[in-house]
Amino acid sequence: MIEISHITKIYGQQKALDDVSFNVEAGEIVGLLGPNGAGKSTLMKIITCFIPPTEGEVKVCGHDIYDDSMAVRRCIGYLPEQNPLYLDMYVREFLRFVAGVYGLKEKDDRVEEMIKRVGLLPEANKKIGQLSKGYRQRVGLAQALIHDPQVLILDEPTTGLDPNQLEEIRHLIRSVGKQKIVLLSTHIMQEVEAMCSRAIIIDHGHLVSDDKMEHITSQQLTEKFHKLTK
Repeated sequence: MIEISHITKIYGQQKALDDVSFNVEAGEIVGLLGPNGAGKSTLMKIITCFIPPTEGEVKVCGHDIYDDSMAVRRCIGYLPEQNPLYLDMYVREFLRFVAGVYGLKEKDDRVEEMIKRVGLLPEANKKIGQLSKGYRQRVGLAQALIHDPQVLILDEPTTGLDPNQLEEIRHLIRSVGKQKIVLLSTHIMQEVEAMCSRAIIIDHGHLVSDDKMEHITSQQLTEKFHKLTK
């Protein structure tokens, strides 16, 4: 479970997040929906222990971000919006490096498993810098999943993908979400409708809506979101 309690984040005079609280259970794919600058990425960085909140508490799989941040990080696979890859490394070389960082045994077997799972096999012998945007996203997903985390955090995971790549990445995220917690941010309505079991809307740092997709129609969700972007 992810437990977020009264999180506030202040940069100077600006409140990026203002008293945000919600929980996410295993088996949920939750979409963080909101306009650019709403606070989605800030919240994800707090959950993943990249930055501390100004106020509030976060627990991931029972571990507190203040008291046990290393345990939190071991529980999480994270793909940030700006996918940080070593472009001069080959795909297998990079994934072996990541597996080594996590101290995984039988690294080569795990690397090959991830290459097949995210559909990297046709490009696996190339340098990352030679890959298209879509295949770079697959490498990013592979590194986020390689240590078999309980929680997957994805910041704008399908930005810039072509229609074929988009559907393949969506299918992968849906399959992962059957066993894990998936929290993904987006400002695209169709992303939430295509992948998520629940939608949380954030605007100007405030949580303004939290609904299961089975309890809200696509039109209602669209209307809520469009009110914020006018």
